[in-house]
Amino acid sequence: MTDFVLNAQPREDEGKGASRRLRHSGFVPAVVYGGDKRKKPVSISLENRVLVKQLEDPSFFSSILTMELEGKEEKVIIKDLQRHPARNSVLHIDFQRVTKSTPIEIVVPLNFINFNKSPAGKANAKYAVQQNTTKVRCLADKLPEALEVDLAEIEMGQVIHLSDITLPAGVEIVQLRRGADRDQGIAQTYAPRGAKAEG
Repeated sequence: MTDFVLNAQPREDEGKGASRRLRHSGFVPAVVYGGDKRKKPVSISLENRVLVKQLEDPSFFSSILTMELEGKEEKVIIKDLQRHPARNSVLHIDFQRVTKSTPIEIVVPLNFINFNKSPAGKANAKYAVQQNTTKVRCLADKLPEALEVDLAEIEMGQVIHLSDITLPAGVEIVQLRRGADRDQGIAQTYAPRGAKAEG
């Protein structure tokens, strides 16, 4: 997993006017909070140009980031990010501190594997992905880079659900914690156009 480093500066001026001036000078207002209960939220700023470049890597959103602030390092994750609707810039970011003992909830990619080995794949079927990410809950040291969805046994016309994913130890899917009725389909096989499905 890529180790992303955020060079942050503390900021004292707050409010819409201060944030507007900060953005005009090429920086993004942000806040970091959570973690140790003794630590208060801290207002910070990040260089927009560097941040936009980091955002080009999809794994940035599903990684534990290293934030350097006033000579100290903290591990954080992105909790909320607001982009400008027209320009290639970020308006604001919320970061959450990460500790060894506090579970985090973060969105990770789903990687679909072994379709060609499946009965459906051998029958020249195709598959459509309805969901390619999901939010997981785990301790920081258990965070997977992605969840693998093994399609090796999938049949023609079959739907794969979130509950079909084999999870690493210590990792839960947040949606499934809310009840079995949240177990939605994430992929489905289908016969290619012009072919007849068996059965």
